[in-house]
Amino acid sequence: MRFWTTYPLLTHPMNPELAAGKGLARFARAAEAAGLDGIAFTDHPAPSQKWLSAGGHDALDPFAALSFVAGITERIRLIPNIVVLPYRNPFIVAKAAATIDALSDGRFVLSVAAGYLRGEYRALGVDFEHRNELFDEALAVLRGAWTVDDFSYEGTDFVASGVSCAPKPRHIPIWIGGNSALTRRRIAAHADGWNPFPAPAALARTTRTPPLETLEDLLPMIDDLRRHLEEANRDPSTVDITFTTGRPGPHHPRFSAEADLERLEAMADAGVTWSSVAVPGDSLEGAIEALQRYGDEVIRVSR
Repeated sequence: MRFWTTYPLLTHPMNPELAAGKGLARFARAAEAAGLDGIAFTDHPAPSQKWLSAGGHDALDPFAALSFVAGITERIRLIPNIVVLPYRNPFIVAKAAATIDALSDGRFVLSVAAGYLRGEYRALGVDFEHRNELFDEALAVLRGAWTVDDFSYEGTDFVASGVSCAPKPRHIPIWIGGNSALTRRRIAAHADGWNPFPAPAALARTTRTPPLETLEDLLPMIDDLRRHLEEANRDPSTVDITFTTGRPGPHHPRFSAEADLERLEAMADAGVTWSSVAVPGDSLEGAIEALQRYGDEVIRVSR
C-alpha cells in the first residue's frame, strides 16, 4: 500500500498559513519525512462565492503548487487531485504536466476528472453540457502530444496541425477520477489508475456522482473495472486504485492506528493500491503533527 495526502486547504477563506510558501514547504517536507508517497492539490480556478459560502474551499493552482513542491522534495509523487480536464486546452495541460515531470525526474501523476461545478465552467467559458466530449478529446491529445513529434488533431474548439510538444515524458501515469461506469470504461481504454470519489449520499447528489462511502460500496465497482480491463486484454493488477480507510484521521480523538492497519489490509486484499490520509486544515502545526503521527503509527508499521 502507498499513501498520499491532499493539501488541507479545506475551508473558505483560505488559511493564510497554508497559502504561504514557507508553510507549504514545511508541510511537503514533513509529508515526505513521514513516509507518504504522494502529495496532492485540488483544482478550483474560478469557484463561485455561492459554492464557497455553502462549504466549498479555496485552492492553489495545482500545477504551480506541484512545481514548487518538486523543487523542495526528492521522492514524493506529485499528484493533482484532480485536474478538471475540460477547463483547459489539452495542449496546455500536456505541456504543464510534461514540464513538472521532467523537472521532478519523473515524479508526476496526472489525475483528472470531468468536474461538476456549472458556475466554474461558465466562468472559464467552457460548455458544461459538452464536458464528456471535451474530456475524451483531451485524453487523446495528451497521449498524442507526449509521444508524437508531428501531431495533428481536430477538436471541438481547436485544430492542431503538425504540433510538437517537448519535453517528451517517458511515461506520465494518468488516473481518472469519478464513480460512474463511464469512468471505469475510460480507465480500461486509456488510464493507469482509478481515483474514485468517496461520497455519502448527500454529497453524491451535490457533486452528481454515484454514492460511494465504504469499502463494501467499492467492491462491486472494482469487479466492474476488472471486467472492463480483462475485456481490453489488460492485467488488472497493473492499474492503481485509490481509496481511504474511512476511519477518523490521525488528528481525531477516536483515531486508532490498529483499526487503520486492519482496514488497510482489507483494502489491499480488494485491490486498492493507494490510501488517502486526511489531515486537518485549521493550523499548519496541527497538520504537520497529524502527518508525523500517521507516519510513526501506521505507515512505518505497515511496511
